[in-house]
Amino acid sequence: QVQLVESGGGLVQAGGSLRLSCSASGRIRSINAMAWYRQAPGKQRELVAGITSAGSTNYADSVKGRFTISRDNAKNTMYLQMNSLKPEDTAVYYCNADVSSRSLFYSNYWGQGTQVTVSS
Repeated sequence: QVQLVESGGGLVQAGGSLRLSCSASGRIRSINAMAWYRQAPGKQRELVAGITSAGSTNYADSVKGRFTISRDNAKNTMYLQMNSLKPEDTAVYYCNADVSSRSLFYSNYWGQGTQVTVSS
């Protein structure tokens, strides 16, 4: 099995910064695309940023220029550097990844989420 564990969430004032990490562990042959999603109370889960195994990235318009996604393939870890945080960034942030354990078949996994709260 594969586990994704997020860390780095917390409470920060508006304008501040946080860095989230997502570490994958277990039986891993390779990891394809990885992404950060978030879900605010009463809202649907939304894509924040994604990154391919080659390092190509995409961002939600609401975070462009403020958030940076990156990954360390050797460590099976993904990061989200969040700067200039706004109260509307408050949400539970989830890690998502396509992971191959034994063959060329990839399965999609989710982390348990980490809370980010931005105070005004």
